[in-house]
Amino acid sequence: MKTPFVINLGRRLGSGGKQIAEIIARHFSIPLYDKELIRAASEESGVQSEFFERADEKASKGFIGGLFGSRFPFVTESGMHPNNPLSNDALFKMQSDTIRHIANQRSALFVGRCADYILRNHPCVINVFVTASRETCVNRVMERLSLSRPEAEVMVEKGNKQRAAYYNFYTNRTWGDSSAYHLCVDSSVLGIEGTAAFIIAFVEQRLQQK
Repeated sequence: MKTPFVINLGRRLGSGGKQIAEIIARHFSIPLYDKELIRAASEESGVQSEFFERADEKASKGFIGGLFGSRFPFVTESGMHPNNPLSNDALFKMQSDTIRHIANQRSALFVGRCADYILRNHPCVINVFVTASRETCVNRVMERLSLSRPEAEVMVEKGNKQRAAYYNFYTNRTWGDSSAYHLCVDSSVLGIEGTAAFIIAFVEQRLQQK
């Protein structure tokens, strides 16, 4: 397809979303931006990548909006004001600018980072969310990182809470809510390869309608 298109893939920790994204990106011969986005944002903004890594899809210790039901600016552990050029808000804006710049130049697949919201006005975008059963997620994390079951359970729970807090804060949407995506799929049903094939078929059908 000559017209640039974008696939945004959200995922639960342990769902196999990154592996699925890699298969999809290879199929369509488009670049994949996951951790790669940190390097791209660093190069475009001139800010060292370590600052983006610290804020990557994580709610900082200063995030309290969820506790009191109100939107409260992200701050760093040192209490950095959001107007500071290296605050979480400022870093999010820089990363958002990089996502928009890439999407305006070429077809691409973005993993997480609120890309579905950031690119909501893109003329040709497909938003996908990959989930999986809790058992599947825990087992995958145990296998991938050689962790005990209790350790994997804690990591899955903590990781998903961090992603949800980050997404909900910056988008005012609910992470994983089906209304925010064109397709939500459970990878524990079809497996990694089967889920990737299912999403590819969906994307191809969707692109034919554009």
